[in-house]
Amino acid sequence: MLDFITKEPINKGWSCDRKYCVTTADGTKCLLRVTPFEKSASRENMFRMQQEVAELGIPMCKSLETGECDEGIYILQTWIDGEDAEEAIPKFTEHEQYSLGLEAGRILKKIHSISAPENQQDWETRINNKADSRIEKYNECPLKYDNGTAFIDFINANRYLLKNRPQVFQHGDYHIGNMMIENGKIVIIDFDRYDFGDPWEEFKSITWCAKASPLFASGMVNGYFDGEVPMEFWKLLAFYISLGTITSLPWAIPFGDGEVRTMKNLAGEVLNWYDNMQNVVPKWYREYV
Repeated sequence: MLDFITKEPINKGWSCDRKYCVTTADGTKCLLRVTPFEKSASRENMFRMQQEVAELGIPMCKSLETGECDEGIYILQTWIDGEDAEEAIPKFTEHEQYSLGLEAGRILKKIHSISAPENQQDWETRINNKADSRIEKYNECPLKYDNGTAFIDFINANRYLLKNRPQVFQHGDYHIGNMMIENGKIVIIDFDRYDFGDPWEEFKSITWCAKASPLFASGMVNGYFDGEVPMEFWKLLAFYISLGTITSLPWAIPFGDGEVRTMKNLAGEVLNWYDNMQNVVPKWYREYV
């Protein structure tokens, strides 16, 4: 199909994909994502999974067509004519921010209704191996967080929580930066990091939501659990956030001092929210609004 009237590059995000806003012959705007061949092994599966998610009625950037072009594997998707949620949500009233969070949590619950394949590796084994590797990388990292040992101590003390956790389809990077606001409603974008795993691990990126709007983050948790949040969730969330935080510093170094500062600042906020990992319910959380 790749015959467009216009093709404008989009220079946003961390994906290896080249992204374009394109206009088709009938005047329809679409999002074109092109993945280099060497990075494209899972793109056919991503296309299929996005179609399965869309069938649930999820408000999202829908996949229309996939194929091969000179630059790699392309996926043509519907265009979302809205505003980035990270920029839009803080402009809403407190009640509206919380309500949008409720909506995001309910959407995520529906996404998690898709089961993982039966051949998935045991979750406890998988994450313990990941934790061992990432703790080692953090310890070898030339830079350190202030009181970074609090994260490692929390991880090691709570590995038992991983036992017998269920596994489902995951968006893979579910947070306010991968959402848009269109006509006052949440729309989900960027499924390119999709995975299968513990549904509660999906909340590990809620730190970005809490930075932008604690009310939105609170609503997201409450919407997912319909207001009945189990204490085990908070413990596991603190575990996954600790693991993600120690991973972020070695990741940031190749991207320069700006990213390093961002991750160090976020780690400081996380330690504050959790009282140096002594309390498992973060300070930003509100039960209701």
